[in-house]
Amino acid sequence: MPLWRARTHGGAGHPLALTKAELATLLRLCEALFGHGWTPKKGEPTPPGLLAGRMGKGAATDRLGLLLMVLNTRASGWLQLVGGSVRKREGRAAATLARLLGCSPSGARKVLARLTEAGVVARQHRQTSTRMRGRARVMLLPVAHAYGRALAPVEAVSGAGSVFSARPDGAFGDHAPAGAAGAPGTSGIGGAEGPGAVADQERPDGAELHADHASGVTPGESLALSRGFSGEGRGGSSDLPDRACKREDQAVDGDAAAQLSPLGGEGDPLRGEKPQEFPIDERVGRQAAKAGAGGRLKVSGWDKAQQQGRVGLPAGLGLRVALEPVSWLWARLSGWQQDQVEAAVKAELARLTGLLIRPEMAPQLLADRFTDRLKETGGEALVDQPFPWLTRRGVVQRPSCSDRRCDDGIRLDTGGNCENCGNVIHMRRARRARVAADMDRELPDLGEGERIQVLEERLREQAAIEAEDFVWRREQARAEQARTELVRAADQERAEAERAAAAADDAARQALACEDCGQRRAAGLCEACGYRRRIEVLTMEAGLVTATWSADLNDQGDVAAVTADVRSSLETHIGRTRREFMELVEPGELDGGPVAAVAALAFAGLQTVEQALPEYRSGALARLGQTEEAEAEAKRAYATEQGRRWFRANPNGTDAIAAAAKAADAARERTAQYLLATRLEQLRDQAAVRAEAAGPVPWTDRLPELAARQLDGDTAGAVIL
Repeated sequence: MPLWRARTHGGAGHPLALTKAELATLLRLCEALFGHGWTPKKGEPTPPGLLAGRMGKGAATDRLGLLLMVLNTRASGWLQLVGGSVRKREGRAAATLARLLGCSPSGARKVLARLTEAGVVARQHRQTSTRMRGRARVMLLPVAHAYGRALAPVEAVSGAGSVFSARPDGAFGDHAPAGAAGAPGTSGIGGAEGPGAVADQERPDGAELHADHASGVTPGESLALSRGFSGEGRGGSSDLPDRACKREDQAVDGDAAAQLSPLGGEGDPLRGEKPQEFPIDERVGRQAAKAGAGGRLKVSGWDKAQQQGRVGLPAGLGLRVALEPVSWLWARLSGWQQDQVEAAVKAELARLTGLLIRPEMAPQLLADRFTDRLKETGGEALVDQPFPWLTRRGVVQRPSCSDRRCDDGIRLDTGGNCENCGNVIHMRRARRARVAADMDRELPDLGEGERIQVLEERLREQAAIEAEDFVWRREQARAEQARTELVRAADQERAEAERAAAAADDAARQALACEDCGQRRAAGLCEACGYRRRIEVLTMEAGLVTATWSADLNDQGDVAAVTADVRSSLETHIGRTRREFMELVEPGELDGGPVAAVAALAFAGLQTVEQALPEYRSGALARLGQTEEAEAEAKRAYATEQGRRWFRANPNGTDAIAAAAKAADAARERTAQYLLATRLEQLRDQAAVRAEAAGPVPWTDRLPELAARQLDGDTAGAVIL
């Protein structure tokens, strides 16, 4: 599918837009590298690939790595390695494979080791005329064998004389000819070459040009061994030496070599008869002196990493605006220090955003703070330690009072003077004036010098008293906070206990059986019985509503007859509703849940009664609106509305008659509602008195009714019947 999408939608430039010939070549290459092999019935058998037996963890990664390296290998069989600086532990070959696979160099090193063990990759160093190791090379054996090439053995180098006086053949430098193999501009990865072009070039075409020194930069192990020669990482500083040593091309005789031994006492000098001190040696001496004085000696790589900070400001617009006044200090920071300062500035910007009315002004406000702090210091040139100054003085807010928006007496949200600071100053001046007035009244004969001394002493005493009072009030506040925490904890414990008790009560209630039908775990009343009780209450209500206008309220028999008639009518409607419900249900659908089926039928009956009750109430209001009381109230309202002063000129006019009729209808409706409410209350009181007088129904009367009900197991049959 990826090939089909590339052919149909990817266009001609898509990497997978292959022709049939290209696809066949790619598949044949995959078969030769890691195909499992097969023997067709007709035709020549296909042998298994080189990694056909590779199984287990990392097998797919190994196959992919081999395929990518083969595709990026020239006809000579040597893999085109990447340029630039690489980590010494992994090496340039692992860095090349890591870039192809898109993984880390450590993971690529493991893949390369497995491929070497499998015999498909061979690694060696280029042959040199000295005993120094040349550049690493990687040969893809399948490609080399396909072109009839073989891996050249490593030639041993032996001979007398200093091994440091010669330079490697393949090293870059000013002694190399312009057309040497190591010159920039040679073919890139995957470039085709003739059979005789076997020279290795590690830098690809797209790599950036760097200093023409040794191909691999080896970081110095310690300051004692770092002498600043070409090809070694300068651990003390990233600066280059002021000048190179003179007479570096001269031969070194035995005496000079003996006199110019390195600090460690091993090996010969690299070049020059009298190597002069480099700036790195001076830094080493200073750092060694600091270490001897109690400081901690650092390795050379750490100082270099510390000094490699970003020269430019961070990419964020807010950060750039805030740090613009201290950009020179920012450039003096190391990478780690810049990260710390950036995090502190971000945190301060987030805090200022929550304080300001216009949050977008936070970066400019912080920039103004940096500017004011620099003015206090005297400029950036006087800041000898940028990192502590930025983190402890530049970024930090300095409130002059208890207001969170105060910074050196300036309100952050308005930019004006802090009113709270003004109040504090006013209170201090008032206290000084009060103390001075008391002193002048008590000691009027003091001289000017004695007066100032006594005044200062009393002010100090007053400040001590206020500080003691502040400490006392703070302790009181802490004690009150502790009491509040204790009360809150006690309330939480009590609430937890109440919730636990309520949960236990609810669980116990849920375990109760139904009071009416005995269904287990029904919380005292099952759903169906709850619907039945509600139907009973509404049926009784409908009967009483009908009795308010159709029965003699003082005749209990007449009321009972009306209620029974209403009950019979509602039961008929309920039965018809249940039959319609059963007709809509598919046969056998209610067999699986008999309890739910009974509840559904009871709910259908409840809906029938609830829909019928408003009709009974509206009918009762209509009948009660025709009673003598309602008619009399309507006539009085009609006459009152017709006799109003704005209808006196024409009491029988159209407007007067319409208004009087509307008032009469409203009075009739109010009277009907009043009559219905009062008569229902009278009937309910009579029913309560009768229930009290009758007492509880004896079991002898209730048992036949309960015995006629179906049990839980027989509910399904009852529903179907």
